[in-house]
Amino acid sequence: MWVRTASQDDLETISAMLSETWHDTYDAIYGKDKVAELTAAWHSVQALKQRLTKPRSEFIVCDDGAEISGMAYVSQVDTETSMLHQLYVRPSTQGQGVGKMLLIEVESCFPDVRKIRLEVEEANDRAVKFYEVNGFRQTATTPDCGVKGSGIPAVIMEKVIW
Repeated sequence: MWVRTASQDDLETISAMLSETWHDTYDAIYGKDKVAELTAAWHSVQALKQRLTKPRSEFIVCDDGAEISGMAYVSQVDTETSMLHQLYVRPSTQGQGVGKMLLIEVESCFPDVRKIRLEVEEANDRAVKFYEVNGFRQTATTPDCGVKGSGIPAVIMEKVIW
């Protein structure tokens, strides 16, 4: 398994993996219809395509040659901070170190930044615990994870990386 930069050829696979992962994680929390709505808006091929060309950002996948098992998207916010917008692992490969591999890579994407920030849904206990185990600490909360008006409560977490 290796981590590499995502390409346009990967976008359909990534979109399907995100849909699978979101339904597995959030159907019981938000309901299947709400998850489908959010996935269509946030994880469509068109939405993902915009991430490939955004300046000061990295869009990576974990790939074993047969399957993309995870993805992450990070961007540099300012001279000292990067923002981890997405890190998702296919349900069938969770707990196998894929998330850790992706996290290590995004932490090294911008060598001059000293901290990395993220938002994670409050209800996603498994993800909150993953980030805590990997050195992140809660610094604030937001009523709108991802985009303004989403209505999804989230914790804001940060990690000092040097």
